[in-house]
Amino acid sequence: MKKLSLLLVSSMLMSCAAAEEEQQPVWDGNKVVLKSEKLADGVFAFYPSMAKEKEQKGIPVATSGGFIVGTDGVLVIDTMLNKRLNMQVQQMIKEEANMPIDYAVNTSFHGDHSYGNMYLPETTKIIQHETAKNYIDHHFKADTEFMIQNFGKGRGIEEIKPVTGDLLISKGGKLTLDLGNKKVQIIDFGFAQTGGDLFIWEPESKVIWTGNPIITVKPSLPWLLDGHLVETLNTLEKLYEFLPSDARIVPGHGTVMGKEDLVWHIDYLKAVKNQVQKAIDEGLTLEETVAKVTLPEFKGYALYGWVHPGLNVPAAYKDLSKK
Repeated sequence: MKKLSLLLVSSMLMSCAAAEEEQQPVWDGNKVVLKSEKLADGVFAFYPSMAKEKEQKGIPVATSGGFIVGTDGVLVIDTMLNKRLNMQVQQMIKEEANMPIDYAVNTSFHGDHSYGNMYLPETTKIIQHETAKNYIDHHFKADTEFMIQNFGKGRGIEEIKPVTGDLLISKGGKLTLDLGNKKVQIIDFGFAQTGGDLFIWEPESKVIWTGNPIITVKPSLPWLLDGHLVETLNTLEKLYEFLPSDARIVPGHGTVMGKEDLVWHIDYLKAVKNQVQKAIDEGLTLEETVAKVTLPEFKGYALYGWVHPGLNVPAAYKDLSKK
């Protein structure tokens, strides 16, 4: 399933060129300009400068992240695809805090969230899920080849060397960091997209970073990249219940959202689950299920034509057929 998913991702991303520049990656790591947004004292999100405009149109957006500045230390959330983007993040931190980066957390093993680890100061402690570290330890070469295929040569990926976690979060685990006047929780809520996803919660400002389990606002959709529809839905429902009504969410590829924006993603997965289960109960094959479960009410995402019929419905069919 994963090999099939990767082939579908590769095919779709390479064909989804920017309108003004054909045959380019869906977003170009040599061109993205990041901007920061202050969410509270010492709490910042960063995301591509064109993110707001693109996400509302359903156009894929480059990676988002953030950093938290305490009196005793700094935590950066996701280290970006290449040196160029990582240096932008480090410059933002220097302008806001001019303090060393004590910790960096990767929300997943995906290269656009973790390759920048190699450009951090040697004293920075890397925090990862143990599943993410295991993936990088055993699949790094294949992962960089995949990223070059989809994001292009000459984007700084060729020079990346793996730098993995000093502090590891186990399945279902949680780590609390004391940055001085700020305590930050790093949480595994359960399988979300990769099985090694981490959520970063700053309770005082009520801000959470989700990484890829939430791509960005409507009309983007969850990617069941590694399958597991039921677990992913359970995790997002658990996340929703955890958050207060006025929480703010920094997604994996977009600007700051509200708790209410999670409903779109949860409702979509519920609809996929219900419709695919009906198809299975009727004895339909996978091909027949893909043809039947179109869910036009959830269209609008530029990658809908791949994500929904090519990835999510087959993943749901496989997952629900086991039960």
